[in-house]
Amino acid sequence: MDRTITSPVVGRPNHLRRSSKLKQSPIPNLHDKMDQPESTTPPDKSTRSSFSSVREVDSEIAQNFTSTKVSSYSQSAEEAIEDRPSPLEMATTQTQFVPPVTRPNSKLQGCWFPAVAAEGFQGWKQIGVKGRQASKSYGDLQALKIVWSTPATPEKKKDPERPPPGLSPIERLPAEILGQIIDHLVLDVPPNGVSARNVDLMSLLLTSRTLHSATLNALYKNITIPHSRIFRKFLSHVSQNQELGTIVRRIDFSHFNPTTLFSTASERATTRNLTPETLLQCLELTPFLREFLAQEYVEDELSADVLRKLLFGLERLQGLDFCGCSSTSFKNAFQTIISSDWPDNLGITRLSLHKCITLPASVFETLLPRLGSLTHLDLAGTRVTNEALQSIPHNARITHLNLAKCRLLTADVVIDFLANHPAVQELVFLSLGVDARSHQLFDEDDLTKLIPVLPHTLRSLSLKGGKMAPSHIDLLRPLTKHLEELALGRRLKISDIDRLFIPDESKDGNLEEQLEWVPQTLKYLDLSDYTATELDFISLFGRDTYIMKKLSSPLEVIEITDDLYTRLAKSPVVKLLGWTVTENGSRAWLVRLHEPKDGPRDSGLRSWKMGASFWGMRKIPIACAEVGGMYGSYMFKRKL
Repeated sequence: MDRTITSPVVGRPNHLRRSSKLKQSPIPNLHDKMDQPESTTPPDKSTRSSFSSVREVDSEIAQNFTSTKVSSYSQSAEEAIEDRPSPLEMATTQTQFVPPVTRPNSKLQGCWFPAVAAEGFQGWKQIGVKGRQASKSYGDLQALKIVWSTPATPEKKKDPERPPPGLSPIERLPAEILGQIIDHLVLDVPPNGVSARNVDLMSLLLTSRTLHSATLNALYKNITIPHSRIFRKFLSHVSQNQELGTIVRRIDFSHFNPTTLFSTASERATTRNLTPETLLQCLELTPFLREFLAQEYVEDELSADVLRKLLFGLERLQGLDFCGCSSTSFKNAFQTIISSDWPDNLGITRLSLHKCITLPASVFETLLPRLGSLTHLDLAGTRVTNEALQSIPHNARITHLNLAKCRLLTADVVIDFLANHPAVQELVFLSLGVDARSHQLFDEDDLTKLIPVLPHTLRSLSLKGGKMAPSHIDLLRPLTKHLEELALGRRLKISDIDRLFIPDESKDGNLEEQLEWVPQTLKYLDLSDYTATELDFISLFGRDTYIMKKLSSPLEVIEITDDLYTRLAKSPVVKLLGWTVTENGSRAWLVRLHEPKDGPRDSGLRSWKMGASFWGMRKIPIACAEVGGMYGSYMFKRKL
């Protein structure tokens, strides 16, 4: 059954609540205004979606999101309405029929004439005089259903150049290309959460056999479940036509909201749309499933049988995401299957247990040694141990690793793992961030040992919360020649950070270092460990500081802390210096304004982001898809 949500604020953890400082921004968010209804009446329950639903917005300003209590998918532009009257409406509203006195039920002997109050009547007035204009009275009479015959349908001459059925140019395209074309027409999530979707694609199902097959594949390949009624509808279809279940490759609950249709738990329990039993039935009917994306709103439906099916019963499953699942029932279900007979190797290549904070260490010690094909691993905020981390098979090839806020890990084991374990020698994304207010993983000596052993394949690195020293800048400089995202630890000064962007001045007049200087590649710099007193306005935009100048290009986004955002948002000087400020949830950024003369702005799309187009993601994506819903909240709205 769907999970109960008590209150948008009370029912969410503290890190989901928006800081009051960020709400005082004098700069309005245009997208938030667009998301707000014009009327003051509360939104209907059917239009509500996941609280804290976040979706990326493609605009000229980077780091721009829609983030409202109503999902960004719940409101869309209204379709244009044709306001010209149809012939029937014209005839019935602008004319009046007077029946004969002797036969009041007869329309044959009565009289039609323009209504007295009708102005601009366009019916019989259009009848031509002396042949100057063709009469349109027949069309008016036909609309009134009182004509005695129907016009003969003219025969269409067959075009000799028209290809025979099944041989048109679009039908001769390869199935892969035709599928890519139709994929652009697929709407995964309904515009208002409950209305029909993909209505336009229904006509393609009736066009030809080739288009019918390609359209079915596009409709059923990736299934997004925003609420339980769509899940029930999908389950009914694949139950009646089990061939459709063989098309399904992804089941996505990232946009799921249990309160979209039902406001109380009792209503949801009565309907029994999404339950552990129906979810297990769904998995049985989709044998070729490759990606299963869950989140905290479906955690109570992830029973032991469902987990057993996902881990052991789907041979082709590659991506598995349990983001935010931390309920007691979810923990008990995992502990139940630990005693099962596990195979020596699992085929899962991408696994996310992001913020599954209740899972015991025994789960990781049982699961990780069997992931020999692993490429993506997100264990942020979990109880993974040193032994479980070291037990990852050597034949794994991990490119994305998130160990943020893993308190049971120690610095020496993490350093040894990154330096010597064969599975992590080609890392692209690595997050080792912690909240320095409650935990510290790396001190100065640890970072001195860690930074030199990091692979040169890295594109994103987070050392947030680490205790840094000026000497670490020299160690970081080689990494900045290929890194695009960098989150720095604390205790550095502006002058230290500045050295990442410019060469050191030679005291003896030797210009060799300046001439051999290789520009950095950073697009995103996370300075959210530094308060407003450490990164004050004068030092940040000072004459001797290069971070905010064009010399720091291609640097585009700088993440800042809440108190600094509040101060900068009130200053008009920021925009004059070529920057602006934006925020989302508990995070805030300085964003460089794009100038048209510099060409099109970098959209931020990278293959290693797997569909995310903005900088500084906290969660590793498990499927190549547009980021939104609850995943958008975990990825771009939370500090860690």
